[in-house]
Amino acid sequence: MQSAFEKAIHLIMTGDAELCNILFVTARMSLTSSIIALLIGVPFGIWLGACHFRGKGLILIMNRTLMGMPPVVCGLLFYILFSGVGPLRRGKLLFTVNIMILAQVVLITPIVIGNMETYVSGIAPAIQETTRGLGLTRIKTLLLLANECIYQIFFVYMLSFARAISEVGAVSMVGGAIAWKTNVMTTAIMQYTNRGNFSLGIALGMILLTISLLVNTAITLLQRRLSK
Repeated sequence: MQSAFEKAIHLIMTGDAELCNILFVTARMSLTSSIIALLIGVPFGIWLGACHFRGKGLILIMNRTLMGMPPVVCGLLFYILFSGVGPLRRGKLLFTVNIMILAQVVLITPIVIGNMETYVSGIAPAIQETTRGLGLTRIKTLLLLANECIYQIFFVYMLSFARAISEVGAVSMVGGAIAWKTNVMTTAIMQYTNRGNFSLGIALGMILLTISLLVNTAITLLQRRLSK
């Protein structure tokens, strides 16, 4: 096992080609999906937290249900839709990075919406009272709310990125964990460990733990900032 750790460190230090490819695919998938989820989820979450309308409770229940969706169920749905007999088979997205990104967006967006809605619903009444006194329009009120949520937006993005980079169920089903194409860190760790290639699995695990440490440190600092 010691030799496996030594080989893992050697792979990291020398910039092994396969290792770098896996890191590149992981970064592309995680960054793209988390940014798309943020762009969709933040405006919707702010609007949902600030507005009161008929049917809002039903939307919140649906969103919370999606927040708890098992990744394998999401992967199964996308596999059925884009497989050879699925209605979206003409897109030919199955076993590509693009469908992995789509699956991640579906998994992450409800988390962004839920976190933003919870935060905004707590600060919206005081801000709306102020904006009504100033005679501001609804659009300006929502923009002011977005400005007040700046640290929460950063917090939610770090949370969604952490969720994206640690995902294995959905991406392995729709991506296929194909070497040099759709293999990401989580699927590669599982795949190479099963093959007995512990050195590459350990190297990826060390990198993933380091990224997780940095992300969680950032989340903790943002939480402290938000609590002040």
